[in-house]
Amino acid sequence: MDNPGQAVKAAPLRPARRRAHRLHAVSDFASAPESPVRGDLSRAVVIRHTAYPRGHHITPHWHGRAQFVFAVTGTMRVRTARHAWIVPPSRALWVPAHTVHEIQMHGIVDMHSLYLDAVAGAGMPASCAVLDVTPLLRELVVRAAALPATYDESGDDGLLMHLLTAEIRRQPHCALDLPLPESADLTRLCERILADLSTRRPCDADAGELNTSTRTLYRRFLRETGITFARWKQQARLLESIRRLAEGVPVTTVAVDLGYESPGAFSTMFRRALGMAPRAFTAGDAGLSSR
Repeated sequence: MDNPGQAVKAAPLRPARRRAHRLHAVSDFASAPESPVRGDLSRAVVIRHTAYPRGHHITPHWHGRAQFVFAVTGTMRVRTARHAWIVPPSRALWVPAHTVHEIQMHGIVDMHSLYLDAVAGAGMPASCAVLDVTPLLRELVVRAAALPATYDESGDDGLLMHLLTAEIRRQPHCALDLPLPESADLTRLCERILADLSTRRPCDADAGELNTSTRTLYRRFLRETGITFARWKQQARLLESIRRLAEGVPVTTVAVDLGYESPGAFSTMFRRALGMAPRAFTAGDAGLSSR
């Protein structure tokens, strides 16, 4: 299984003010155990299909093989020591081998994981990346998951796997990640912001929370995350909106809960970031999930 620990029972994260899943300390990732890939490791690609309940938490762990994480239904929040990603049904996450990560389930998640050896994963990104999932790629993953563990690599099953991995390599990357700071005080500040994304405090209040100046906060945040503090807040709201839209929350409700002045202002931000309106994104997810 993917989870080396126990499931953590969690309440649904509906209102914006409800407590978000706590950010683990960097030390939790540094000491994470290996979760061995179960299956026939003589095969270049091993596939596991697992259903997880709402709120299930897979604790920090790593695999000896690269992993392609995809949920046919449900949305996942995947976290490493320095990044977090939201992965709705129309996207997947590429996780290189030996990368420590944890996964939080939002909704009932029907997960399909592909574990690729070094040859099958050649040419893929050297770091984690969110990838588009086309209808063709989705069907290939579902079809491959139905194969026996000892599928014939030299026959039609092997051709299916070659097509599947080739299709994965063709997919463009999506900017659905959230960089995280390294220092403890900035991590606590980010945790507080993620727990209440509806409140828009002035930056001098955030700086005051750290007993520092606004300029110092900006400089430290940019150095540790690679993006500005304001851009980070916007990206955090974008990822939370994607999670909520994927769970069927109406656009107007999402806009209000995340502190936007109007649904139009929210839609403008969403379209600027992803190149499509929120309703079009939701329709795309629904279409993939219903196939």
